[in-house]
Amino acid sequence: MAARRSSRFLKPLAYVAGAGLAGSAALYTVIRPRDIPGTEAAAVPPPTYGEGGVFHPPKFPNVPSRDEQIAKLKASGGVVAQVAEKAKHLLTGSVTTPEQKPEQEEYDLLVIGGGATGAGIALDAVTRGLKVAMVERDDFSSGTSSKSTKLVHGGVRYLEKAVWNLDYNQYSLVVEALRERRYFLDTAPHLSQWLPIMIPLQKWWQAPYFWAGTKFYDFLAGSENIESSYYMTKSKALDAFPMLKKEGLFGALVYYDGAHNDSRMNVSLAMTAALYGATVVSHVEVTGLTKDANGKLNGAIAKDRVEELNGKKAEQFNIRAKGVINATGPFTDSIRKMDDQKVPEIVAPSSGVHVILPGYFSPANMGLIDPNTSDGRVIFFLPWQGNTIAGTTDTACDVKQDPVAGEDEIEWILKEVKRYLQPEINVRRGDVLAAWSGIRPLVRDPTKDKSEGLVRNHLVTMSESGLLTCSGGKWTTYRQMAEETVDEAIKEYNLEPRALTDAPLVSGTQVKDEAPLDGTCQTHRVRLVGAHGFSKTLFINLVQHYGIETEVAKYLCQAYGDRAWTVAALCAPTETRFPVRGKKISELYPYVDGEVRYAVRHEYAQTATDVIARRMRLAFLNAQASLEALPKVIDIMAEELKWDGARKDLEFKNGVQYLGSMGLPKNKLSLTRKEVESGKVGKYADEEYHMYARHGESPSPDPQHCADLFEMGIALNRGYADKPEELLQSDSKYAQGHNPVVGRDSPANK
Repeated sequence: MAARRSSRFLKPLAYVAGAGLAGSAALYTVIRPRDIPGTEAAAVPPPTYGEGGVFHPPKFPNVPSRDEQIAKLKASGGVVAQVAEKAKHLLTGSVTTPEQKPEQEEYDLLVIGGGATGAGIALDAVTRGLKVAMVERDDFSSGTSSKSTKLVHGGVRYLEKAVWNLDYNQYSLVVEALRERRYFLDTAPHLSQWLPIMIPLQKWWQAPYFWAGTKFYDFLAGSENIESSYYMTKSKALDAFPMLKKEGLFGALVYYDGAHNDSRMNVSLAMTAALYGATVVSHVEVTGLTKDANGKLNGAIAKDRVEELNGKKAEQFNIRAKGVINATGPFTDSIRKMDDQKVPEIVAPSSGVHVILPGYFSPANMGLIDPNTSDGRVIFFLPWQGNTIAGTTDTACDVKQDPVAGEDEIEWILKEVKRYLQPEINVRRGDVLAAWSGIRPLVRDPTKDKSEGLVRNHLVTMSESGLLTCSGGKWTTYRQMAEETVDEAIKEYNLEPRALTDAPLVSGTQVKDEAPLDGTCQTHRVRLVGAHGFSKTLFINLVQHYGIETEVAKYLCQAYGDRAWTVAALCAPTETRFPVRGKKISELYPYVDGEVRYAVRHEYAQTATDVIARRMRLAFLNAQASLEALPKVIDIMAEELKWDGARKDLEFKNGVQYLGSMGLPKNKLSLTRKEVESGKVGKYADEEYHMYARHGESPSPDPQHCADLFEMGIALNRGYADKPEELLQSDSKYAQGHNPVVGRDSPANK
């Protein structure tokens, strides 16, 4: 009897205790301390003043010059030996066959393609002790890798498809991407950060549906997750995202993913590989593949396209390697057909269009995803580099070097954006600052029937002659793709990885990476250039030492990490009280002259487009501002690279042509450099000019008195200007029409 009575009390107590433990565990999981990438102190503290007040700037290692890198490529093909033998033949009449080049000059791997995949493969291989060369026909990240949605994500929509379609491959892709997402943020905290993304809810039942989905997303990330998803009431959602349409809004769910600066990440991968010893060269085009007597690949034929830009003939040269890797994204099939003309094409190119809108269309620290567009596609609306990026589409396309965003696709994106913004917020076509199309290299498995459709993940294949191809995939999983490709290369080409005993001090100090470079893959721990000395307060040290603007200092630290010290040092003095250094390339954005010099000296930039598009991101943020900045960039590069007048003219022509693919209005494509420098970019009679009240006059324009298109534009602008009814009178002591900016001759600058 007593036992029964005790059990009646003990069981409820046990239940209560169990529930309490479960609740405590759940509470701890939610509020436990988080190790958030980028918030910890820098691995390398900022430089300080030593004895006697002497400042000791960081001494970072430099990558080899481009000429040195090309010389290494040519040496692998025995160019030096061949030249010496020809000279001997001319002098002595000898006709002996040139000896084979020394074995140690042959590369273990030649990687064709300098996008995210190619650069990732080069870094993985060189940190395993292999001798690696990577060549890129254009610039690093010149294709798909610079035209992404700028997200580092597992893919909430992929997870939804995996659950409803019971698709294990989709599920595996999400799990892999979530793991890689954390590695991404750890190895380059200056270039990537966490971003909360809102899912607006229109129906009550969507709350439990998306709550379960986002919590499952958190669960799959496991210990690699940072912040947990959460529900927001309607009022909280509108407070966080004031532009959101109120009507029909029930609430919102917020989950976390990563965002990054894609092309700068790509360039950093390439530069880190170069510091570890890889031969990394852009603007070198592979024109053919070479094979030995057994029909196996043993290298490639290439040419330096920079010679052609300088008006010279580009001579072809051989690059010898034990293995050749094809990592050319949308152009994968062109390299595969160099190997074998009969191979079936495996790339199914798909165009993804993005548009850039002014930053006032979205909060600075909150993104938005619309999973229910009018035609079932998903659209992202994200803050990026001070502006707002919206996209993307998914339509079949042809493979081109610089595809142009279609007007229909741009209008579709704008229409979808309007659906979830307040009706009084008018999203106009003229608000589009830039628009571009990136080609997704979706692939089919060549070993399977075409009816099986496209591969959702990446694909690593080997041809009979030994061409190793890595295709498909996405930015977030670039590191995993590289690891699998190098693993396959080591096996197929019988390569021998080795420990790096003389690894460079990438940090510029005696502080080394945690990664033990023992011949195994360690890229999940190898920090990229700029990561070692980065912290979120580094910009303060930069402002205090170099006297650059706070906005500029913050940007430089986020784009270059600890290399911002070098960029700031390369900035020219402004000859004003403040800022002391850093002449802006564009008054609208924090890009400065030191970046152009740094890009040329330390990042292999060879054209003006390399700088405005991939080193600084101006072309992706504002096409017209890029056109205005183009002459300044060309002049600085001309000083660094000793360009003549013909090369400068060619750079301007090519730059304008490229900006045409980034959304530059057609009536700007015919502008000359002189017209751009005289300010005519913003004075043409176009849609954007009429969008604002410009305080103009109101007489009717007389076309007969307009000497040219420019004068016609000015007349039209005067005729249609929206002059405010009431103007503010200035309290300034300056006379009307005087520019109240401290001048060069002001006593304040003496």
